[in-house]
Amino acid sequence: MLHFILKRQYETRYYHICCCCKVVIVTEKMNSTAGKTVCVTGASGFVASNLVKLLLQQGYSVKASVRSPNNVAKTEHLLKLEGAKERLELFKADLLEDGAFDAAIDGCDGVFHTASPFLTGVADPQTELIEPALKGTLNVLGSCSKASSVKRVVLTSSIAAVAFTPKPLAPEVVVDETWFSDPDFCKQNKWWYVLSKTLAEEAAWKFAEEKGLDIVTINPAMVIGPLLQPTLNTSAESIANLLKGSETYPNSTLGWVNVKDVANAHIKAFEIPSASGRYCLVESVVHYSELVEILRKLYPTYQLPEKCADDKPFTPTFQVSKEKAKSLGIEYISLEQSIKETVESLKEKNFVQV
Repeated sequence: MLHFILKRQYETRYYHICCCCKVVIVTEKMNSTAGKTVCVTGASGFVASNLVKLLLQQGYSVKASVRSPNNVAKTEHLLKLEGAKERLELFKADLLEDGAFDAAIDGCDGVFHTASPFLTGVADPQTELIEPALKGTLNVLGSCSKASSVKRVVLTSSIAAVAFTPKPLAPEVVVDETWFSDPDFCKQNKWWYVLSKTLAEEAAWKFAEEKGLDIVTINPAMVIGPLLQPTLNTSAESIANLLKGSETYPNSTLGWVNVKDVANAHIKAFEIPSASGRYCLVESVVHYSELVEILRKLYPTYQLPEKCADDKPFTPTFQVSKEKAKSLGIEYISLEQSIKETVESLKEKNFVQV
């Protein structure tokens, strides 16, 4: 009599069901992440929270740095994640404090440095943006260089550190990982966030070369998608503002990407031995007028802006190469789906009215 086995993968086990004798044999699934410990800095933030969630789902143990571990309002969403009770540990760390990340990074196989402020309209760019981004990155990398266990560091940079140069952008222009934003050009235009990310990434590559650290950078555009944290982050706020009765939309063209793709790319960049250098993550580049039209299609009952904030020609669109991101196995969630997930999350958390 012919016996055969049906296999069903369930969590970390395989269930083998013999169709003749109905015997169920349970064996453990081989899991390459079992026993691996990683650190995530700025873990309570938007990108980092989604990254921690995915890491826990994939079996990692996570040492998460936050500014105030005892502030339940800022950490509860992390502690409620599946697997957090068993494999998540919170550490207090300040970006500006030398050695603050030593304890969180010690003994880790990998480090994901996501902590960096993303703010607009700052009063003191040096204090609010540049110093935390630059010094914070060097502090984290300094702790990594002390920990012999660390195999690779994945740095959350930004398309801001890539695409801002004196070269004009246009629909036929293709931005890729070989581009680097020009700090002087950023200063001239008072693009302080762009400058902070550019200086931080430049410093990271220099430090890594000097200390022999294996680092990879992830350079996403505007990141949207489901919010886990209780606060409204800057990129999600840009969508929320369009839904709150604003009469105009900005004359601006930006790249967009889903936070779940960004989290996945971070883990792939750590896990794939051949991963190296920078990875631009941009699903679509659109003008705000197109963003409004997508929102109008999805949510026709909302009062959305009808006109641009100025009478100047629309800022041009451009392209961002997806080739290198594909080498990580990234298959992007569409912009329309990302916008829908963002809005539903904003509604769920009462950041916009239903």
